[in-house]
Formats: sequence, structure tokens, C-alpha cells
Amino acid sequence: MAISTDVLIIGGGPGGYVAAIKAGQLGRKVLLVDRDKLGGECLNYGCIPSKALIAAAGHAHKSKKSKDAGFDDPKHQLDWTKVVAWKDQMIGGFVKNIGVLVKGNKGEHIQGSAVFTTANTAVVTKADGTAEEVEFKHAIIATGSEIVSVPGFVIDGKDILGSKEALDLKTPPEGLVVVGGGVIGLEIGTFFAKLGTKVTVVEFTDSLLPVIEKDLVSPVSRNLTKLGVEVMLSSKAKSWTRKGKRLEVVAETPEGEKKILCDKVLMAVGRAPRSKGLGLEKIGVETDKRGHVVVDTEMLSSAGNIYAIGDVVGQPYLAHKASREGILAAQSIAGEPLEARGQVPWAVFTDPEISWVGMTDPEAKAAGYTTVTGKFPFAASGRAMASRETDGFCKVVADRKTHRILGAGFVGTNASDLIGEACLAVSVGVTLEQVAQTIHPHPTLTETFAEACEVALGHPVHMLQVKREAPVF
Repeated sequence: MAISTDVLIIGGGPGGYVAAIKAGQLGRKVLLVDRDKLGGECLNYGCIPSKALIAAAGHAHKSKKSKDAGFDDPKHQLDWTKVVAWKDQMIGGFVKNIGVLVKGNKGEHIQGSAVFTTANTAVVTKADGTAEEVEFKHAIIATGSEIVSVPGFVIDGKDILGSKEALDLKTPPEGLVVVGGGVIGLEIGTFFAKLGTKVTVVEFTDSLLPVIEKDLVSPVSRNLTKLGVEVMLSSKAKSWTRKGKRLEVVAETPEGEKKILCDKVLMAVGRAPRSKGLGLEKIGVETDKRGHVVVDTEMLSSAGNIYAIGDVVGQPYLAHKASREGILAAQSIAGEPLEARGQVPWAVFTDPEISWVGMTDPEAKAAGYTTVTGKFPFAASGRAMASRETDGFCKVVADRKTHRILGAGFVGTNASDLIGEACLAVSVGVTLEQVAQTIHPHPTLTETFAEACEVALGHPVHMLQVKREAPVF
């Protein structure tokens, strides 16, 4: 006998499990199917474990470089095996908690793989190999994305690693080649560099973090150099061979062919949607040339009762985007008014961190705005000085005519935590004056946002203003 449900959700990551919880809260019977662990790539193999290891490596690195601030213990050592074990234990707790939340909102979870057979039925093959038919009124595809490999560098989990395998290494490698200078590659490469690994980044384009504005990336590039990371831009990883107990990677660079000795290779060239093998062609779900499911503003696909959310519908591949889309899909299915989609912020956990929301200055100008910008350095922040984290700045972009904030970002310590106020400002159309006139606690890094707005207005308090060619007013 077939299982009957209102909503079948395929994929239990930050999009799928949030959609399951929200749909349950809205009175719908939900079946959540995931082939792996609840929490998906983000919780188990990406966002959370990487941030745990980044934090651990960061603490160790900061203590080593803080001799003049009183940290002078030569015996201080970081036991990486214990760090990894702590990371795994923490993630296990999160996975269990998600199961409790889904069940507590009247949802059911099955570990297995689902394939559509018709627009209202699917076959779910469980972990034990048994199969059951599921009948549903609506479905949400939340299958996420998967790592892209390049020819000659197939991930084997031993020598050639994806992010999952890199985050499970029990000891830091002596040498690591990171193929790809994007977010994942630099986050993982940076924390291994702090642990003493010789890291080489091979990036195909002419810049690191190519999707992010260059002035925000500059402090990150400088710090990579300080950490001893070698960066090869406009370069291509061509091949690899075994050299005794080590590996040799051959890279094509603007200066010619180079050979790099290492112990592991991390593939971080990008991700692709996981949409194959779901039976989408049988039920009329349209996909683009890369395999992303095509959806409308309510996350509804070309099949009238099938929704899709998260990485599988397109960039940016971010967990918080997937969660918001999961809520929108659940509300649409329940016939509820949809919440505002909102701006999707970026947070990159390099050293220093980078965060951004809204339009960059070039994007705003391309959209027809006449802009004014303000930039306030962390070096002028009392809190940053006291914390010995003065590298970076806050930047705002506003409409010169109305002073409405169009975009804002941070590069510096705790940038990922600081972007929240800017997200609200951009979403609701706050002006430079409204932020500048809001009292921010002192001494805190949040003051840098208000100070950047003061700079844009032409009257900063804690830095000398550079004379503008055209006044704001």
C-alpha cells in the first residue's frame, strides 16, 4: 500500500528541512526523504564543520602571533584529532535536533532516494534496499548541488579530495594544492595554512573570489601572502602523479609550466545542481542547460504541483537562500501570503572575513543610479584596535539623490556577524542619515557601519574626510 502525504520533499538540507517544518506548521502532512543525513551538505560536510575547524585553527594561530599581547606559552599546541572529533560530535547533535524539529511539526522522515514516476507519485528506495510508492499532492525538490571535478582530478577521497574529505582529515597535510580560488577553496586552504600546511592555490581566472568586489578581496589576498600561501592566478591544474610518498601537480601558469609537490589535492572549482536521476523528464519539469530546475517567484516549476528550492534552482549556492526559498514554497503550497524574498547576503569565512548585501557600486551604476560611497577602516575602530584585528573596512553604497542605502559590506574580523544590520537597511530602504543617527554601542565593530554612512554623508567623526569633487547635498 502506497504512502500518502500532502507534500513530498526530496532533500533534507537547509532548504528541505526548513520547508518541511514550515509546511507542517501550516497544517500540511509532510514526508521528507533524504539519501544521507538530515542537514544536508551544509550541516554535515560544508558550512558548519568548516566554520568549526576555521574557528579552531584561528584561535591557535592568533595565540601564536600574540606574544606582545601576553600570549607567550611555547607549550601551547592544538590537538587536531580532538578538534575533528569535537566537530563530529557537534554535528551529530545538530542532525538529531533537526529530526526532532521535523517530527515535532508533524513531519515524517525516511532515509532513502526518491524518483518521480508521475506528477503525483514517486518511488522511495530506503537505505535497506526496500522500496515504497508515495502518493502526494505537491512536491518540493531540494536536492542541492555536488562538487564539479576537472579532467585528470577525479575525487578518490585519498589523494584527490573534495571539501567533505578535507574536513575529515585527522592530521593537517604537509603540503596542499587547492584547485580553485573561490569561497570553499580559500576557506579550507586558509585554516590549513594556519596549521602549518604549505598551501598553493591554482585559480583559472585572473583574481581570487571572482564573484566579489576586488577592494573587499584585497585584504584577504594580502593575508594569504602573510600566511605563506602561494597563489597562481590565470593558471590551470593540468595533471598529477605520485612522487614516492608525495604527489606532484603540474600547473600551466602565465610564466610557464610549474611542478608543485604536495600531499593532498583539494578540488574546489565549483558545484553543479543535483537534478539527474530524479525522473524530472517524466513529469515535465523544465531545466536549463546546466541542469537547474526553472522556477517562478513562488518556486513553482513548469509542472503545476512540483516546486524546487536551493542550489538545484541556481546561484547563489547559499544555505540561507535555500531556507528562505523553502519557506516561500511551503507558503505557496498552503495558499498563504508569501513573505518578502529579501536580499541574499554573502558571507565568506576567509581571514579576514568578507560579507556583502545588495548592490555593489558598479552594479548600482549599471542599474541607473548616481551613487555615493563611504568607507570606514577598521584601523580607526577602538574595538578593532583593542582586539588586534585592524585589517579591513566597512563600505556602503547609496543613491546620491535620496541617500537610500543600496548595498553594504565588510571585510575584517567578524564581518559575517556584522552584515545583519546592513541586510535590514538594504531590505527596507533605510537612508544614510537613519543609520548615522542611530546610536551604536561603543566600543563595538557595529560602529563601523554608522561611521561609513557618516563618510558617505561627508562629515565623519573618527577619520579625516577626503575632499569630494561633487558634494552629497
